[in-house]
Amino acid sequence: MAPYGHPADADPERFHLIAPYETDPRKWLALPWIDRYTGKQYRISATLATGTRQIARVKSYGDVLEEYEFHEESKCADANGAPCGKQTVGLLQRRHVTIEWPPRLIGKESNKLEEVEEGVVADAGDVYTEYPDPRRDEWATKWLPVLRATPVPQLQKQGVARATIYAVRTGRPLYESTKQKLISAVLRAQKPS
Repeated sequence: MAPYGHPADADPERFHLIAPYETDPRKWLALPWIDRYTGKQYRISATLATGTRQIARVKSYGDVLEEYEFHEESKCADANGAPCGKQTVGLLQRRHVTIEWPPRLIGKESNKLEEVEEGVVADAGDVYTEYPDPRRDEWATKWLPVLRATPVPQLQKQGVARATIYAVRTGRPLYESTKQKLISAVLRAQKPS
């Protein structure tokens, strides 16, 4: 078993200890720690080399400080611009950020964020709630400006009714099927004859 790990008989993918709230750290070793997935009770130790069947090896504050010397600095890059690793040395620089466009608005009210951080849930997209902004969707940012700039006769030649063209230009809501037909029409209108 690896240091700071789960007991030998526990599933590492589904192991999360919880205990009654206690402010005095000296009492933590004596508390009954329960695996929230199986309900089995364990004790914890910060001094054993590895865990046993009844004891889980946890990090002490000393362990955390010792690991800090070689921790990865995720916000920084090395001299070549590559993300820093545990063995990166020298003058670090800030990493460049690339923004996805259009941006996606997500909520943080998920009740499974801890599972994502622990790696229990493989895809973070499964737990985030996305709030699409209609002002930033592809229809509003890409296709509406093109449709409004395309001359009415060109769209009519592609079979688009005059009433539909004016509905687009005045901002009236449209069905998805109508939007797709308009996108196809504008693409055909832009093709050279």
